[in-house]
Amino acid sequence: MLTGAVADDFTGATDLAAALHSRGLRAAVVIGDRPVPDEQVAGLDAVVVALKSRTAPVEEAVGASLGAADRLLGWGADRFYLKYCSTFDSTDEGNIGPVLDALRERLGTDRSVVVPAFPGTGRTVRDGSLWVGDDLLEDSSMRHHPLTPMTRSRLRDLLAPQTTATVTEIGLDVVRRGADALRQALDAAPAGYLVVDAVEDDDLRAIAQATAGHRLVSGGAGLALGLDPVVPDTPVAAGAGTAGTRAADAADAAVPFPSFSRRRLVVCGSASTTTQAQVAAAVAAGHPTRKVDIAQALADPEAETASLAEWVRGLDDASVPVVYSVGQPSDVVPAGALPAGGAGAAVSASEVVETVLSGLVLDLVADGTVDQVVVAGGETSGAVVGSLGVGLLTIGPLLAPGVCWSAATTDDGREVALVLKSGNFGAVDLFSSAWEALA
Repeated sequence: MLTGAVADDFTGATDLAAALHSRGLRAAVVIGDRPVPDEQVAGLDAVVVALKSRTAPVEEAVGASLGAADRLLGWGADRFYLKYCSTFDSTDEGNIGPVLDALRERLGTDRSVVVPAFPGTGRTVRDGSLWVGDDLLEDSSMRHHPLTPMTRSRLRDLLAPQTTATVTEIGLDVVRRGADALRQALDAAPAGYLVVDAVEDDDLRAIAQATAGHRLVSGGAGLALGLDPVVPDTPVAAGAGTAGTRAADAADAAVPFPSFSRRRLVVCGSASTTTQAQVAAAVAAGHPTRKVDIAQALADPEAETASLAEWVRGLDDASVPVVYSVGQPSDVVPAGALPAGGAGAAVSASEVVETVLSGLVLDLVADGTVDQVVVAGGETSGAVVGSLGVGLLTIGPLLAPGVCWSAATTDDGREVALVLKSGNFGAVDLFSSAWEALA
């Protein structure tokens, strides 16, 4: 294995692994600190460790990230990638800056690029500011994110409160001069973090080539898509961690994807506008849909989970049921709006939803009802994978930029196909069209 990556949530991990896979690298996702036999990672070109650290307390996020890095070092990684969301989801306290600081120290490097741009999903960086489509980040729907509201767009302004390191901006004019000129600019910049503009895929390609010798890079999955595909007798993709060659065709990088024949299910814990549109499209397409009853879930989460499971089991086997928490903006429960749970502990709406939806998936997979699941939302994806006891995800068919199928084995040996989707990603008809790739 050459490249080791640490991702701050589960959807971001599959997003990055899918990008690496599409460039011809043998990539897989390891779940947190779950035990994985060494033979399962032997022969891979990249391993992405999926954490649930994006909104965790800073010390917890740093500790988990260093633990993941140590694990990757033990597997032989010689180059590292910190993967965070292409909308730079974070607060003034972290966690991107503190984790980068810790990784730089652990890996003995003095700098890292900061490249959240992902043009394929509309995320670009111009003049140091992050854009979402035609809107600055601060004017996008991310301004109202319940956990990480993004009220500024300039990446230097977002990162500076999180670190004492110098944050330098590298403009598009430098990137467009080519990889050699960009490499010289990066090497000449002060130690710390280098925010690099990128508007098109060619810009990402130049950045990937210019940072081929860097011990640590950071960004969204778009940077990985800038790698040149691995083909026979061609130098390994810039940034893959070696200057040698690999006599393997890109097609050989694919691990055979298992077949699945049981029922399908969609669960949505995301409150994003994209997921809301996908739920609406599922309703319009005639899919059975049901909203999580937050009040019931708060009073008795097990009863709400059982009720939802009974509803799914009662549907036609050919149907694609969609269970969601937010179908329209008015469904969002503001922080602090819920009373304490039955045991007297303060509970957030997102925690309730994660508990119910992950329990629902576990119940239906465990009894053999379901073996194909689309999960919308990073926190929900983490909860689902955790409940299933999954240790490693094999990357399968790509559905859209940042969205792919993966295959996993549960604690009790059941095979399950999973889409772990960021709430902001995927076509509007994803809940209807995702299954075609498994046909």
